[in-house]
Amino acid sequence: MSSFNFKSCTIEQLWKYVATHLAKNDVDVILVGGAVVSIYTEGAYISGDLDFVLNDLTRTNLNTALESLGFNQSGRHFIHPDCKHLYLEFCPFPVSIGDDCTIVPAEVSNDGVKIKIFNPTDSVRDRLASYIHFKAKECIDQAVMVAKRHPVDLSKIKKWCVQESGELAFEEFIQRLKQ
Repeated sequence: MSSFNFKSCTIEQLWKYVATHLAKNDVDVILVGGAVVSIYTEGAYISGDLDFVLNDLTRTNLNTALESLGFNQSGRHFIHPDCKHLYLEFCPFPVSIGDDCTIVPAEVSNDGVKIKIFNPTDSVRDRLASYIHFKAKECIDQAVMVAKRHPVDLSKIKKWCVQESGELAFEEFIQRLKQ
């Protein structure tokens, strides 16, 4: 593991490296947020951090596992001295999108270990949540970017938007998706 190039790694490379190491050290995390968009758009969108939802039952191993990779905690972020372009952040469990806490992440096998990431449909819902609840206009563009590159469940997205009082956001999302 010591040959990993922190100086020039992509978000996807860092995610796989860190998440695999954490899983091997019994730390259960799911990648969420803008880093997922970066991965699903193959770098068309760039995020500066990796947001993980951390299963609180495995929190005790987190600092030790990250320190063994060279990360240091600075407030709520974990920073590697050789990785100036990306940092890590950990949010408490449960993983949720708006009021929905029934998230089933996608699992990817890396180095014989299963690591977790929002599936494309949940990535779209996550971005729309930021648009609906925080008026983050760039997030609807990110939702469209993911949906144009990956199959998503539009009926699930629409149902969720209605429950979140985001019917207009869904309509705008669909209009942009058709462009």
